[in-house]
Amino acid sequence: MVSVAGILGYGYPESSLNAALERGVDMIGCDGGSTDPGPYYLGSGKPFVSLRAMKRDLRLMLLAAVKRRVPMVVGTCGGAGGEPHLQLVAQMVRDIAREEGLHFPMALIHAEQEKGLIRRRLREGRTQPLGRMAPLDEGTVDRASRIVGMCGPEPYMRALDQGAQVVLGGRSSDPAPFAAHAMRAQLPPAQAWYAGKMLECGAAPALPKGPDCLYVTVREDGVICEPMGERACTPMSVANHSLHENPSPVRHVEPGGVLDTSECRFEALSPKATLVTGMRWTPAETYTVKIEAAERLGHRAISFAGTRDPVLIGQLDHFLGLVRRLVVDKARDLDIGPEDFVLTIHSYGANGVMAAREPLRDARSHEIGFLIDVVGKDQEIASAVVALARTSMLHSDFPGRLCKEGNMAIPFSPSDLSAGEVFRFSMSHVVMPEDPYEMFPIEHERV
Repeated sequence: MVSVAGILGYGYPESSLNAALERGVDMIGCDGGSTDPGPYYLGSGKPFVSLRAMKRDLRLMLLAAVKRRVPMVVGTCGGAGGEPHLQLVAQMVRDIAREEGLHFPMALIHAEQEKGLIRRRLREGRTQPLGRMAPLDEGTVDRASRIVGMCGPEPYMRALDQGAQVVLGGRSSDPAPFAAHAMRAQLPPAQAWYAGKMLECGAAPALPKGPDCLYVTVREDGVICEPMGERACTPMSVANHSLHENPSPVRHVEPGGVLDTSECRFEALSPKATLVTGMRWTPAETYTVKIEAAERLGHRAISFAGTRDPVLIGQLDHFLGLVRRLVVDKARDLDIGPEDFVLTIHSYGANGVMAAREPLRDARSHEIGFLIDVVGKDQEIASAVVALARTSMLHSDFPGRLCKEGNMAIPFSPSDLSAGEVFRFSMSHVVMPEDPYEMFPIEHERV
C-alpha cells in the first residue's frame, strides 16, 4: 500500500507516487483530515487546506488508481469528515473524472451523526466520556453544531467488498482505511493496524522529515516501511513515529480493540527500509465509536500591534491591566456587558506562547507583539470590542510615557479583522453502537 501524504492537500512529489506504482501497489490511500487545526473546521463545514491543493493531490491519485485498477481510499475527507466535507471531496472526484474522462464505481461512507441517534444511545446508557470530559448530557447534544463518529475499518471493507474502486470516508480513525485493505487480504489485524499507523501520516516515519509518499508492505509476521524518494525509514525513525498522538506510547485504542506495540522489534532491511515485528492485537469486548462535536460560541475579531518601547515593556502587566479595564468601561457605554465578550491579549515576546505555564516568566524581549483577540456573542459585538481594545492599546497613558502619539505599530490596514464564527470541541466520548456499520451508512454511485 502507498500513502501519498500526511493529509490530502499537503502535497507530495509526483515522482514518489510513480516510484511506488513501479514497485506495485494494491491500494493508494491518504488520510484527509485531523482535529489538530481546532474545532472551527468541524463546526463550519469548511476545509483547512486549499481546494486547489486538494484537487491536485486527488487528481494524481485518481489517475494512478484507475490506470492500475487498484482501490483509492481517502478517510476523514475535507479535513473534519462531516457531511459538507465529504460532499466537497466527492464533487472534486466527480469533476476530475469528467475532466479526465474516467469512469469507476465510488462509495461514500457518511460519518455525520443525527442528534436523535446520539440521544437514544445516551438514554440507553451507551455512551462514555473520554479523558477528562464530563459525562454526555442532552444539552450538549442539542447545542452541537455538528457531530461526527470516528469510523473503523469495517465500513471500508464492506464498501470495497461491494465493488467500489474509489472509497471516500467521513470522519475515520486515521489508520482505518489502510487497516481495512490489509484485513480484506486476510492479513492479521495487528499487522494491518500497525501498517495503518505508519501510513496515516505519509512519510512522517522517514528521515529527513517532509511531505512525501510512504510504501508499506504487510506480511503475516510484520510490516515493512519504506519511503519513496531520497528519504529513509530507520529503526529509530519508525519507532519514534509509533509513539505519536496517543496517551500511551504502546497501547493504541481503536474502535474494535487495542494495538499493543510494547514488544515490537525494529530491523533495518536496507538503508531505506525497516521491518517491524512483534505487534499484538487484543479484540475489545464491546465495540465503541468515538464521537466528536463542535459547539458554536460566538464570533471572533482580531487585531495585531507591536511595541519596542522599553518603558512600556518594563511595566507590561500594569499596562495590559489598564487596557482591559478601559475596554470593559468603554464597552458598557455601547450597551455591551462583560458577559457579552471575552478579551484575550497574547503578548508574543512575553509569555505569549505558554502563558501561565511559561517557566521563564520574567524574560522580556526588546519588542513585544500583541494579538488582540475578542470573542463576542455576535460579529458586531466582537468587532466593536476589538476596536476599543486596539485604540486603548494605541493611546493609553502609562507612567514614564515619552511617546505622545501612538504606543503601537500596526502592520496593516484595515487594522481589525473579522474572523467569523468561533467553536469549541464539546464531545470526546464513545458510543456503543449496535454494530460497526450502524453509524456509517454507505452510498454507492457510478462515476
